Amino acid sequence: MLDNLNINVDGHVKIWDPETQEVFVDQHNAINGEAMSLLIALGMASPNNSYIYEMHFGNGGTVIDETGNITYKDVVVNLENGLLAGLFNDTYFKVVDKDDSNYNADPTDNKIDVTHTTGLKYSDVIITCTLKKEEPSSTTNQQFNLTKTVPKTYQETLDQAADFNGEFIFDEIGLKSKSFDALTPLNAGWLLSHIVFHPVQKSANRVIQVVYTLRIRIV
Repeated sequence: MLDNLNINVDGHVKIWDPETQEVFVDQHNAINGEAMSLLIALGMASPNNSYIYEMHFGNGGTVIDETGNITYKDVVVNLENGLLAGLFNDTYFKVVDKDDSNYNADPTDNKIDVTHTTGLKYSDVIITCTLKKEEPSSTTNQQFNLTKTVPKTYQETLDQAADFNGEFIFDEIGLKSKSFDALTPLNAGWLLSHIVFHPVQKSANRVIQVVYTLRIRIV
């Protein structure tokens, strides 16, 4: 009989174009231990609002110099901020709660599923978020477009994400929990995970989908 169990949460991110099958990112990510442990505990005590709610996209994960060399920022150090952690430069997000008809207009392509095989000591939480053609847009989903705050650098000449003019470039993604404040239902939860990668361009005429898998294992 076991009286002590260890819970391990491992994250993996795949970013691809489902139309062409091209894969842009396929790697593991970092987990915010403080925020994730608190969310799991709250979910056991009371499930209300204790769940993954949004996927956030940012463009502050890398630094590109004049010669094109890329430096990747340290997400582990960032997540040491615990409940105060956030993306380096959050620019856009989508609600992935498929039961939230107020803020998720496409629950088929923006959703959270749980898979489990009987007898195994792990379960997968699969978060799917899809940026369709013309997304992000300067004329739609204004509440999901966030203000850019970093000063202009050489990287700005490569990254026009603040304009949402048909070219959206991102190099970091994070999952956020549901807000506990009814007055601020959006963008007010905890950052649960963080990953940075080589900048990905989302042009207006293509579809990009993120499949974010969290494997919860009892060891």
